[in-house]
Amino acid sequence: MKKSHGPALRKQRVILVRCQDCQGKAVVRGVFYELPCGHCNASGWLSAVTGEPLPLEELVTQLGLRVRELEQQVDRQRPSRTEGPDAQYETNNRRGAGGTNYTGD
Repeated sequence: MKKSHGPALRKQRVILVRCQDCQGKAVVRGVFYELPCGHCNASGWLSAVTGEPLPLEELVTQLGLRVRELEQQVDRQRPSRTEGPDAQYETNNRRGAGGTNYTGD
């Protein structure tokens, strides 16, 4: 660690695990109805290192980082759109007279 004071430049990612009491559902089964889980503060997530629930502000940040990471994974797995030469021919490139489509024919 080179940095000795001040806030961190990047947010550190905390590894999260599902709460064992509520199985990640954020609620536990009561006698007549479901109750908020007291072990994970009704979030369903705990810190993997300490096993303690995260403060609300930290939990929101960590879940946001995780969602962004998963969205990037989905985007990488999604096949790229392959278009043939007809796609360029059909779209307007605004290179012709008056901003019309110019195909070079």
